Amino acid sequence: MKRLILILIGLLSFGAHGQLYVSNNSYMYNKGKVVYVGGNVELNGANSALYLRNEGQLVQGTAGSSANKGIGKLSVFQEGTVNNFSYNYWCSPVGNASAAAGNEDFGVTMLNVPTTTTASAPATMITSDSDGQSSAGSLGISTYWIWKFLSSLTYAQWFQSGSSTNISAGQGFTMKGTAGTDATNVGETALNNPGSAQRYDFRGKPNDGDITVNVGANNYTLTGNPYPSAMHVNAFLLDPANSACTGVAYYWEQNKTVNSHVLLAYQGGYGTYSPVSLVSNGIYVPATFNTYNIDGTLNATGVSSGLLIERKYAPIGQGFMVKGSSGGSITLKNSYRLFNKEGTFSQFEKTSNGSPSSATAAEIGGTVETIPQVRLNTIMNNEFTSQLALAFVMEATDQVDRGIDAKSPVEESVPNQVYFVLDNDRYVIQGLPFNVNKRIPLGIKSAEGGTFKFDASMVLNFDENQPVYIYDAQDGLYHDVKNDTYEVTVPAGVTASRFEMTFTNEALSSGTHSASNFTIFQNNQDHLLTISNPKRVEIASVKLFDLNGKLLFDRSNLEVLEQYSFSTNGLSEAAYLVQVITKDNHKVNQKVIITAK
Repeated sequence: MKRLILILIGLLSFGAHGQLYVSNNSYMYNKGKVVYVGGNVELNGANSALYLRNEGQLVQGTAGSSANKGIGKLSVFQEGTVNNFSYNYWCSPVGNASAAAGNEDFGVTMLNVPTTTTASAPATMITSDSDGQSSAGSLGISTYWIWKFLSSLTYAQWFQSGSSTNISAGQGFTMKGTAGTDATNVGETALNNPGSAQRYDFRGKPNDGDITVNVGANNYTLTGNPYPSAMHVNAFLLDPANSACTGVAYYWEQNKTVNSHVLLAYQGGYGTYSPVSLVSNGIYVPATFNTYNIDGTLNATGVSSGLLIERKYAPIGQGFMVKGSSGGSITLKNSYRLFNKEGTFSQFEKTSNGSPSSATAAEIGGTVETIPQVRLNTIMNNEFTSQLALAFVMEATDQVDRGIDAKSPVEESVPNQVYFVLDNDRYVIQGLPFNVNKRIPLGIKSAEGGTFKFDASMVLNFDENQPVYIYDAQDGLYHDVKNDTYEVTVPAGVTASRFEMTFTNEALSSGTHSASNFTIFQNNQDHLLTISNPKRVEIASVKLFDLNGKLLFDRSNLEVLEQYSFSTNGLSEAAYLVQVITKDNHKVNQKVIITAK
């Protein structure tokens, strides 16, 4: 009988130089907790195993190259989210198991279907370009759809892996899902496959240590989380040592209602994730479901997927693209690994629209920083839709900021596009400190001309009362897109200097009530914001914002006085924006500095 080591506590530590050794005919079973090993893992015999169940995870603390070894196997589950016609992007947490130390290559022949809590049946390889299959105790994988996308100084292209064991640690791969269902219950939160959600059992030597991936300048590389634990995507993307990539990740999304293997019928695209900072929950702009030509090039833009997916932590098996900023390599490290269950700022993928996680900092063991932002949705010719995210980040500049500003994943040849104009290029995410007087240029490309509708009603962690306008230089007017849509006809070609996003309607602000009517002064000695109103103008409200756009107070229904004073006691030392709005809707904005005295 096999000997059992059962993990009953949430954290198993073997010290900074500890090792985990599981002898032959023994196994370790971890249910929903974390196994932490300071050194290497050795699964010594053919019948030794480490089972990670119910989102149990293995975290290792070694630096440098992996020393894991043994012909025994780690077994960990992950569920796909697509049917037999659609792709998920994967990155395996295991490789071939052998007595040699170090990470080894992976192939889909290492995938299994669970039959009990610990037992699994090997997947059957289907060698034609047909459907993967799922049934009770049986899994068929169509190897035709197994591809990896690699870049170097000389190439960037798809390579078909099929059933070969040639997917190196850290390399991502594509795999379509399965037809059929599998009602087997192995004690997880769902059945093996209730439909379009196939459970895969990855069995092999656990990946560990530094894992290097090549990148090419201006080219994409398919990589992902290569470990049997969650990975801090922000830490990976923002690591200065990984400056060979742009600090942005791109995630494949596909329209799962299109049931076809024919490329011309595909509808899909890449969602864009900017991490912003280590503690930020980041910014994710969903993909636009584009169509494709028979040679694989993009044909036309389609509708936005509208998905809201948590990307801060990559769950086990998650694959994604990165883009090279120069030729070279990037490195995945143990220091990025952590124990984090899916649903807490971590989702493999989603099958429907959703809301961002409501997890607290305490639940994930750290600080959470939300990013104020405005989402600009554009409908083109009542057919195509796209989304841009304008994020308010104190540290951002007017230049391109790595890990904040994100280039559009859509090819330049696509006929209909809307984008931020930044550094003479096309961006879908732009970060700036909030400034009510800021003007953000928008670019439009329309192959044949047509109707564009702008809508900025979606705001996140931002003042709901702050207006958002599209300024159209052609008519010289400001169009409210926060409470309404602005529909305009655009000629064929590229329009790069006509439209701007703004937060102040200067046509209204240029009335009789100028800033000279008021004196706005911060009295730091007495912790008071003072507004002098010698002409006794009727004031509707006085608002105070921080420079991220967060509304700190709003004083309305004010008497007509020659002077107003508002307490600023308790506010941090920083710059703030004061906005005075008169009864006839004219606005005066002024920055003040609060300091301690």
